[in-house]
Amino acid sequence: MQMSVKKVITVDYTLKDNDGQILDESKNGEFAYLQGASNIIPGLESALLDKKTGENISVSIEPKDGYGELEPNMVQVVPMDMFASAEQVTVGQQFHAQGEDGHDIMITVTKVEDDQVTIDGNHPLAGVQLNFDVKIIEVREATEQEMEHGHVHNHGHDH
Repeated sequence: MQMSVKKVITVDYTLKDNDGQILDESKNGEFAYLQGASNIIPGLESALLDKKTGENISVSIEPKDGYGELEPNMVQVVPMDMFASAEQVTVGQQFHAQGEDGHDIMITVTKVEDDQVTIDGNHPLAGVQLNFDVKIIEVREATEQEMEHGHVHNHGHDH
């Protein structure tokens, strides 16, 4: 079956950066998404449109079509006392915060120095060129419920 909007696509993939380091992967048909529902990054969704079961593709996605460019205004230095348990703040720690638009964003601690903490609201893969090797395992029609909910329902999924 050929892939198009409102199809459920099951893929195996390996994601690497430009240095060949594996950033993420999914095997054994564990990853499925609803084509056309913005469940995956735009560049990959576009690259997979009209592909068929059994096809393999390699595609390089620029940051603007992945997780976006790095935005310097998303990096801030804040006082340590903004954290309830200041003695436990460590580099790499992540937490949710509310962005200027009211949506939740993931914040990553990038530096802890004396009484100041540098936090970064950019996605960890912002500014990174993403290199995917993808095998299309299965393409099937989305159920009415999947289309209504905007995502794939796997076994055991419950709302």
